[in-house]
Amino acid sequence: MADKKKSFIKDLKDKSVKELVQTRTKLKQELHGLKMKHAIKWLKQIHQIKQTRKDVARVNTLLTSKIKEKYGNSMK
Repeated sequence: MADKKKSFIKDLKDKSVKELVQTRTKLKQELHGLKMKHAIKWLKQIHQIKQTRKDVARVNTLLTSKIKEKYGNSMK
């Protein structure tokens, strides 16, 4: 589990800002689908919602970091 998370983060660090935005969009769509499945009681592995939500947060953190690195701290 920890190795999977580390490899996921390592892969994200190698991506550009545009690729991170695309990854975030894909993860948000996946999260929406998981929530819908859970609402109609089709989702058996509920922990996937939490994992996907954390992955979105990881992407957002790296995205913010890369944007600040590229454009400076002037963004609000």
